Amino acid sequence: MIKVGVIGGGAAGYFAAITAAQQGAQVTIFEKSPKTLSKVKVSGGGRCNVTHDAREVSKLIKSYPRGEKFLKKVFRHFAVPDTIEWFESRGVTLKTEADGRMFPITDSSQTIINALRNEADKHGVVLLSKTAIDNIEQGSNTFDLYSVGGKHSFDKIIITTGGAPKLASYQLVENLGHTVEAPLPSLFTFNTPSETIKSLPGLSVPSAHIKLEGSKLDYTGPLLITHWGVSGPAVLKLSAFGAKWLAEKEYKAKAHIRWDSEINEEEIRTQLTNFKKNHPKKKIISNPLFNLPARLWEHLCEKASIENTALWLDIPKKQFNKLVECLFNYVLTIEGKTTFKEEFVTAGGVDLSQVDPNTMESKIVPGVFFAGEVLNIDGITGGFNFQAAWSTGFLAGVSVLK
Repeated sequence: MIKVGVIGGGAAGYFAAITAAQQGAQVTIFEKSPKTLSKVKVSGGGRCNVTHDAREVSKLIKSYPRGEKFLKKVFRHFAVPDTIEWFESRGVTLKTEADGRMFPITDSSQTIINALRNEADKHGVVLLSKTAIDNIEQGSNTFDLYSVGGKHSFDKIIITTGGAPKLASYQLVENLGHTVEAPLPSLFTFNTPSETIKSLPGLSVPSAHIKLEGSKLDYTGPLLITHWGVSGPAVLKLSAFGAKWLAEKEYKAKAHIRWDSEINEEEIRTQLTNFKKNHPKKKIISNPLFNLPARLWEHLCEKASIENTALWLDIPKKQFNKLVECLFNYVLTIEGKTTFKEEFVTAGGVDLSQVDPNTMESKIVPGVFFAGEVLNIDGITGGFNFQAAWSTGFLAGVSVLK
């Protein structure tokens, strides 16, 4: 019986271990912390965003700022329909929300954790938690993994140690001769400490367009104002695609926001002109337009230097133009970021040119396989990182026995 060691007890590690064990391998998972599947536990606010309803690979791969071409080949072997079928055949029914995110119908991440642990137990996967692997040595036909508890020998190994904020965390794979793209944060919110907008925490708009000045980076989607700046899917997704650019700028940049992505500057000007014509004696500040929250509308009027008592018939051309600009091209100064540690996602990891996308086997060291965020792959928010974990984990698990 072939012996397989899996280093890392996260989503990719479990999926790889289960798949290898199903093929008849004797599998051991090594996890350095006391708990396994901790990211699964906290994801999606404790509901676990298992995947995204993007069943065509051509659509699915567009949500990966890094690894798109590599994943195109991986997803031929295991993609979203396979994930749905895998969980549902094990009694976990998934539901799709309006934005395409998919969750267990129980709205509990524990459902996913239980399914993975039960499947691992069923196939005899051994778990060694609180067991960090400090070194890997390659023998003539085996890999020797060293922990505080001693030496563990395997025929094949799968490395699923996840993403990490520091390069030092990738020492194991570098020692085996692999190149690692330096890790950078991805999926973070923008801090705007000098901006008055942070006095409106909790306000959101359903479809804003946000662009980073001096780049081609932009995104459209829900936007949320927070105590420290701006967040929401539009910002998080923009941060993922702009991870490298923003890091180079030391997280100092200007963001341009159009509060309603559906309306262009000319349409804003026309609607304001018509409202002014039809309601000349109405107070500007008291009549929000474009379905904006009242407090946000008031804030935009203040930015345009419009008095609280001003009527539409009184608005000077300069202030009218300024209001149009605030609606169409609101400029925010970004001075830093906030990353949520529990759901930390990194850009960076093992260089994809050194891994075979059809097997997940290393091209540098045969017998070593990779899966999950340890690779230079990351997705935007919405279930894409888990889908990459399931797909690469499955492929590594199947391939160790070939």
